[in-house]
Amino acid sequence: MTKFLPVGIQNFKKMITGDFLYVDKTRYIYEMIRPPQGFYFLARPRRFGKSLLVSTLSCLFEGQRDLFKNLWIDQARREWKKYPVVKIDFSRISMTSPEKLEQSLLARIVQLSEAHGIRNSGRLLPDCFATFLTQLAEKYDESVVILADEYDKPLIEHLGKGKTHLSIAKENRDILKQFFGVLKAEDVSAVLRFVFITGISRFARVSIFSDLNNLNDISMQEKYDGIMGYTEAELLCCFESNINQLSEKLNLGKEEVIRKIRDWYDGYRFTNSETSVYNPFSVIKLFDADKFDNYWFETATPSFLINLIKEQDYPVADIENLALSKERFSVYELDDLELEPLLFQTGYITIRHYDDILYHLGYPNREVKTSFLSYLYNRLVRLKDRRLRDTYRRLHVCLNEERTEDFVNAVKSILASIPYVQIANQGEDYYHTVFYLMLSASGISAHTEVLTSHGRADIAVEFDDKVYIIELKCNRSAKQAIRQILKKKYYEKYLEDGRRIWLMGINFDTAKRTISDWQCGSLDDYLPSTGSGAGPWKPALSLPGP
Repeated sequence: MTKFLPVGIQNFKKMITGDFLYVDKTRYIYEMIRPPQGFYFLARPRRFGKSLLVSTLSCLFEGQRDLFKNLWIDQARREWKKYPVVKIDFSRISMTSPEKLEQSLLARIVQLSEAHGIRNSGRLLPDCFATFLTQLAEKYDESVVILADEYDKPLIEHLGKGKTHLSIAKENRDILKQFFGVLKAEDVSAVLRFVFITGISRFARVSIFSDLNNLNDISMQEKYDGIMGYTEAELLCCFESNINQLSEKLNLGKEEVIRKIRDWYDGYRFTNSETSVYNPFSVIKLFDADKFDNYWFETATPSFLINLIKEQDYPVADIENLALSKERFSVYELDDLELEPLLFQTGYITIRHYDDILYHLGYPNREVKTSFLSYLYNRLVRLKDRRLRDTYRRLHVCLNEERTEDFVNAVKSILASIPYVQIANQGEDYYHTVFYLMLSASGISAHTEVLTSHGRADIAVEFDDKVYIIELKCNRSAKQAIRQILKKKYYEKYLEDGRRIWLMGINFDTAKRTISDWQCGSLDDYLPSTGSGAGPWKPALSLPGP
């Protein structure tokens, strides 16, 4: 019998008793709980299952073995003792001001104390927390488990909202540092069995937990590469019936459906490991709705990140090909946040590969790239004629159907609708960025600064059966652009894959704020001996000589 899809279910007990589908992650959990004492920190993007993991750990340490029947850990774990578990969900703590954060945390500790019949006379937050933990261990004659979910919510809530909110974030950080600092005290640490702290970001970890020398950050450790998200093996095994159902619904072959799921929702890598994971939220929503869509992206808008991009005048096209050292992932100041690590931790970019020195990052999949760049496009390119806002969506169809003149006319109409004050006096970088955003936001598989053995092509647009190599110029000519493609042999890397190869040169006139001339033709029109498979074709415009 097919189990129910766990849409919005974050409670482990409800998931198991309600016969919802649970992808077994207990092998990773067992690795954490094996030592007699462990302090762990884990950062993952929103909607990746952090709260479910916290709930699972809670049930496990409460000794609810019946819930783990037929799961990996049921056979591996010999000890099923019951421990007192302290759960703190920071998303449910008031954080609008430092005073409210402190009062709300204090009220939570008092509430927990009363629930366990403990008299707690501590009036200051650190004292109250320390008293509660030591007395809790004494009452049950057992060490204590602490589970903290969304620890960074009191900080993230105030970022990107101006100086007043930044000041609140800093004060909230200091309160959290005092609160968690209690765990380092010798008398408190001695009564702790297990501590697990999770959230989206790592930027607060260094400042808040700097005194916790025994806190093990597993966010980028290879042995925990699949602790959240679904691996390919888990997708094929646990969702086989859902894949078959989707295949039938969409009238596509099973392998084609799997390829599309991979293209849309796979690609997340958080460690050096080659293992990538699928976005669990989007996968569940896909099978629930039987429709491919940008499910994860639509649950929250990245306005804070977009504001950072605008403030820093960040080159948007570079996001696709980033290289960072390991140190860049964990050193931050609240008033000087670096965009690249934030994009990684929030799930908008991911690790592509690691070369022992640098992490190379880019967009994980189609959902993230197209939705993020579409949102960015609409925030950065403010069109006078709102009816043209969705014109960019036609670009995908035009290129796929090889209607290059319609494609260029659509680009021209968009450029013409950009307000003068926004586009006036802009240089080559601006036109390249807007053009790249148009393409990527339309759903086209567009790659910028594509590395070849002879240099870097401006943009490569890939379809299943064809590739467009596009070179952009400003205040020069399309003919020069085509000649550069041929001279640098940007097409060579695509010769062996059997797809049609098209060359496109576009020249922008910055004074007139439009495309002044363009050329497009198949590679065979220039170099017939290449046999790129384009077949007979006559361009609308005369082609320049090589």
